[in-house]
Amino acid sequence: MTDAAVLAARSQAESSAPPLLEARHLSKRYHFGKRLLPGSGKIVHAVDDVSLAVFPGETLGLVGESGCGKSTLGRCLTRLYEISEGELLFEGREIGHVGARQLKPYRRKVQMIFQDPSGSLNPRRRVADILAQPLRVHGIRPRAEIDDRLRELMDLVGLPPGYLDRYPHEFSGGQRQRIGIARALAMEPQLIVADEPVSALDVSVQAQIVNLFADLRDQLALTYVFIAHDLAVVRQVSTRIAVMYLGSIVELGSTDTVYGRPAHPYTEALLSAIPEPHARQQCERIVLQGDLPSPISPPPGCRFHTRCPFADDRCRTERPLLRPLDDGRSVACHYPRTEVSRTAGT
Repeated sequence: MTDAAVLAARSQAESSAPPLLEARHLSKRYHFGKRLLPGSGKIVHAVDDVSLAVFPGETLGLVGESGCGKSTLGRCLTRLYEISEGELLFEGREIGHVGARQLKPYRRKVQMIFQDPSGSLNPRRRVADILAQPLRVHGIRPRAEIDDRLRELMDLVGLPPGYLDRYPHEFSGGQRQRIGIARALAMEPQLIVADEPVSALDVSVQAQIVNLFADLRDQLALTYVFIAHDLAVVRQVSTRIAVMYLGSIVELGSTDTVYGRPAHPYTEALLSAIPEPHARQQCERIVLQGDLPSPISPPPGCRFHTRCPFADDRCRTERPLLRPLDDGRSVACHYPRTEVSRTAGT
């Protein structure tokens, strides 16, 4: 079966299958500063009213500028961060506000791979100890089978079993990331949230790790949430794309639809920056004016209106909701680019 046929079959299954993971109006806020009186101090709106679903077998790419809330959302989906508001459902069960004991089965089914493999691996422990710990804590395998399982994990990520006796500092960045992937696989998860897993690696090593993700998805029937700011990498690995801006989802749809005909002006600007002139010959580079607004005091109305060349009075006062379009995607824009033709300043 060709890659296109695989994606088509997967998309067809998603249309009838219930979500594996679903966020409903999920928000994450941080309070800081003086809070002696109710309402005092400041609030960082890191994730603001996000709703999305992740279907079995797909790879949902999560993209946006640095500081837009991608990593925070990923940690909320894995319950590494507490959720301020909203619901988080896994296989239809609400797990967004349950305690540690109720979360233990979820911890096994949903794992995270971190951006910096050096910072996510204990430098004082051998690889064998790092990989064996989750097996022992969750009782996934009998003790007599742990050594065999460790060798299986090393083989899955393309490392020799002899490396089990080494320490993290003895490996290259790409090898350490493979160890981080092996640690996530040790739990035999259904869903993996990968937080910019290739951004700290050389380009040649990035390609190897991306291919490894694809092979593991097909071999182990995994589902991914793949967080990255490199739009070319996300396009290569993702079934669907969610675009974030200032803590909110502004566009969500299939990879081909979003990359081929972006509906939100922010998505259009991001895609114009991909260094692939042969792939987007007719798309001129769109340079956004101004800086990303502070999540402490997000602008009223549409969060993007301060940088959007098409903003009008409605955009400045009324916040657009994420709504479905006829082509199957959803967009949070009063004037989606696929519905009307506009010129700057109108």
